[in-house]
Amino acid sequence: MNTTKTPRQTSGSSPHDFAAHDLAAHGRRPARGRTGNPLRAPGRGIRAGLRLIIAAAVAGQVAIAAPAASAAAQPADHTGVQRVLDRAVADGGVPGILATIQDGRDTWVGTAGVADTTTGRQRRAHDRFRIGSTTKTFTATVMLQLAAEGRLTLDDSVEKWLPGVVRGPGHEPELITIRQLLDHTSGIYDYVNDEGMTDKGVGLPFLKHRFDSYRPEEIVRIGVSHPPTFAPGGGWAYSNTAYFLAGMIIERVTGRSLATAIEQRVARPLGLTSTYLPRGDDPLIRGPHGRHYSKLMLTDPDAGIHDVTELNPSWGWAAGGMISTTGDLDRFFGALLGGRILPPAQQREMLTMVPTKNWIPFTTYGLGVASQKLSCGVTVWGMGGAVNGSWTYTFGTRNGTRMVSVNVNGDWNSPITTFTDVLQAEFCPSSGPVPLA
Repeated sequence: MNTTKTPRQTSGSSPHDFAAHDLAAHGRRPARGRTGNPLRAPGRGIRAGLRLIIAAAVAGQVAIAAPAASAAAQPADHTGVQRVLDRAVADGGVPGILATIQDGRDTWVGTAGVADTTTGRQRRAHDRFRIGSTTKTFTATVMLQLAAEGRLTLDDSVEKWLPGVVRGPGHEPELITIRQLLDHTSGIYDYVNDEGMTDKGVGLPFLKHRFDSYRPEEIVRIGVSHPPTFAPGGGWAYSNTAYFLAGMIIERVTGRSLATAIEQRVARPLGLTSTYLPRGDDPLIRGPHGRHYSKLMLTDPDAGIHDVTELNPSWGWAAGGMISTTGDLDRFFGALLGGRILPPAQQREMLTMVPTKNWIPFTTYGLGVASQKLSCGVTVWGMGGAVNGSWTYTFGTRNGTRMVSVNVNGDWNSPITTFTDVLQAEFCPSSGPVPLA
């Protein structure tokens, strides 16, 4: 293991796009535009504002220290996190794991294992990967920006914006609100549980069908062909279909593609240069990246391992199609939880949580944001995501000052357990819970 320290890098020069930011790192509030989006400055041309889801023991870590003004302060000890990363590779058998911790103005990067089992290249801080359901947080953020601008309300019905789209047995689209789409209380069936989708997505058929192309309307039709799980607002059930509807509403309201909306409203203003929603059927991960390895969601421990790095992201889209880095994710969630993306009213809406059901370990869910209570009593906030070959977790303090992002490039042996262990090591060390203020 080797440890190095380098000066903290600023936006535009960081090797990992999420952690190297000006806005969160320097505590600066961006200029506020006329229509309520804190990221938009006046005078800009834009109106302001799947399943979404071999072993090397090489490990490395990098501590990126704060500027000279605070150089006397000792960096936080993340050796417990590094031990979890090492164990995930040595005992858990994942190909590689990468973690980035943003703690105020300090950034720590830890790795174990490899990015590519053929070449043996180690994982690197700037490697990009598919983030699965963490995409939902970006989709919800754009929707809340539109609400802040008065272009829609969270109580608008799906039928108002997408007339005739939600048609199926027992559905009442005039009673389903945008808020219910975002907090999973709409009752709309999750298309990934459809038998036809499962037949294509599990086992060897996935290798053939991973390049299939879907339009959002096709995915929605699959979902609403099933009766609703419950009446609108009558329960909680995770639904990727609901986020496809949310993405379609964003496109209807803005007149732009969802990819463009996320880029212009979130990624570009925050300097998230490695974060994007692929356009169309693009199967590639643009920029530096490792490989994504999958056992094709089979429970057989002897199932073969397959490289599934390239796939058509259209079946994930607004619910799980994005690509990012651990640094970019720290930066995004730090700014979001810290109140630097949404106005106060919309941030309160996002963090109005409802109890989840059968969704361990997340105990509550807001609008694209989940919470998890750790064993020491600390509650962390963020989102997780899974797609074939890539599992991602980003959670941290309620005010966004300390964020932890982790990615594994293998989809077996319960990565959620490893992610929880990372959070426990960071926020519940043996000396007691870490103060969150």
